[in-house]
Amino acid sequence: MGGMIPLGDASRKPESFPVMTTAIIVANVIVFIMELVGGEPFVLRWSEVPATIVAGHRWITLLTMMFMHGGWMHIIGNMVFLWAFGPEIEDSMGPVWYLVFYLLSGVVASLSQIAIAPHSTVPNLGASGAIAGVMGAFLITYPQDQIRTLLLFFWWIRITLIPAVLLIGFWFLIQLFDQVGAIATAQSGGVAYAAHVGGFIFGAATGRLFEGSRARRRLGND
Repeated sequence: MGGMIPLGDASRKPESFPVMTTAIIVANVIVFIMELVGGEPFVLRWSEVPATIVAGHRWITLLTMMFMHGGWMHIIGNMVFLWAFGPEIEDSMGPVWYLVFYLLSGVVASLSQIAIAPHSTVPNLGASGAIAGVMGAFLITYPQDQIRTLLLFFWWIRITLIPAVLLIGFWFLIQLFDQVGAIATAQSGGVAYAAHVGGFIFGAATGRLFEGSRARRRLGND
């Protein structure tokens, strides 16, 4: 059993504290606590169900679902990835536009999953699609940055630096191939790989449009 866990950008530091990234993480933690307290009724009420959205109902769940998680490992993994890539993207966009971009990435990710399985009644939840959008923007904006990464292979553990283009590119290929496999097996539940792919493509395609003038000047001098 192994994996790669991004810990942060070793090539640059944000010019200001990532207020919005921190706020998003706090919001996810608060909602997760509400899930633990409210139980299944809370989860079913605020998760996104493709068939319900297609029928024109409960569109608010396109937003609420991206602050919910299916368990401890789900939220911890997502928040680790968000903290690894979010601060630099927030710094390039500014807190307000970063929030807009994050929410749009999540909505596009949800719609991508709905497009694959429009009649599914399986509840979808999680911040993965929105975070995939952040990773897509990071890949386009800072492809050569070195990402401090924790490598895990059985009992072997090491922290090393991996270029963002390799780390994120490898992650995206895994999502893409897994989505092809999910379609081939008519998968209707489990991991929403289409959301990951859709959010990532949206982030890569539009991330630079949300950047502020300060970021453009800084990138021009890199």
